[in-house]
Amino acid sequence: MHPEPGPEPGPEPESWPNVTLHVVSGKGGTGKTTVAAALAIALATNRHRVLLMEVEGRQGIAQLFDVPPLPYEERRVAVAPGNGEVWALAVDTEDALLDYLEMFYRMRRAGSALGKMGAIDFATTIAPGLRDVLLTGKAVEVVKRKEKNAKNAYDYVVLDAPPTGRITRFLNVNSEVSGLAKVGPIKNHADSVMSVIASPQTAIHLVTLLEEMPVQETIDGINDLRASNLPVGGIFVNLMRPPRLPENQRSQALRHNLNSDQIAESLALVGIDAPGLVAVLEREAEDHSRRVELEQRELERLTGLHLPMVTLPLIPSGIDLGALYELARVMRDAGVTA
Repeated sequence: MHPEPGPEPGPEPESWPNVTLHVVSGKGGTGKTTVAAALAIALATNRHRVLLMEVEGRQGIAQLFDVPPLPYEERRVAVAPGNGEVWALAVDTEDALLDYLEMFYRMRRAGSALGKMGAIDFATTIAPGLRDVLLTGKAVEVVKRKEKNAKNAYDYVVLDAPPTGRITRFLNVNSEVSGLAKVGPIKNHADSVMSVIASPQTAIHLVTLLEEMPVQETIDGINDLRASNLPVGGIFVNLMRPPRLPENQRSQALRHNLNSDQIAESLALVGIDAPGLVAVLEREAEDHSRRVELEQRELERLTGLHLPMVTLPLIPSGIDLGALYELARVMRDAGVTA
């Protein structure tokens, strides 16, 4: 018996040639940080410089690349094929505010004093929209370096963003700050952020597994993004496993119609004489067939969204730096990069 090839993943993406900011979101547990890291490596291929950013304070990037916890400082964490470079930055709300005060008011010292007093934590707690505009604002500031031909510019920025349930609110900063300021510096800053996030310079990608809840959350997230006129990019289906049985045997397993005698004979040919094992294998075949059936159904739901889709394999040995490079290669083969 030979495993059947996996189901068709839907249309392969063309590269996003005009996109500088790639935002990666997904339901918790789907591997969005892993996908963001692999995407950064893929985009960095052939002498490109990429900045991989995280905003949730989990230090997930440092763990993936096996480096010390990242400070609020851009550090190189990997070299991509073709002498590309992946840099990383963990964005902290307080440091992002200090950057903002320095860029617009030359007031970094005053901001530091506010931080020591706890005023920044207080302000971002009662006005969470302010926190989001500061975090997204840092990503936009990095994107705009390319337009200014700055020495520390990057070809691409990959943002490991909050989960799907919060992504629209996180990115739609104009809506979030509307209750804080109708005019003035904060409103102007939000407008500047949205001029990039809501433009063709940005693509918002969602990561999912072929399970009911992650797929439904992905569909809901895409609908929310579209309703807010935010640019949806593609779908990354993570941890794909190929079917281990051909379709006819899966059908037999679901009908409890597998040939038990044939299974026992096959076991005997390899020297296994365990009468109870046949029933165990039949149950395993049924469970596997039900999972394949579910995954095919969920994949059809995603394909119906008519978005670029990339399927990423389950790597049995787990995720380490080598696995990130393997996933980046799959992305390049799928046409994610130019």
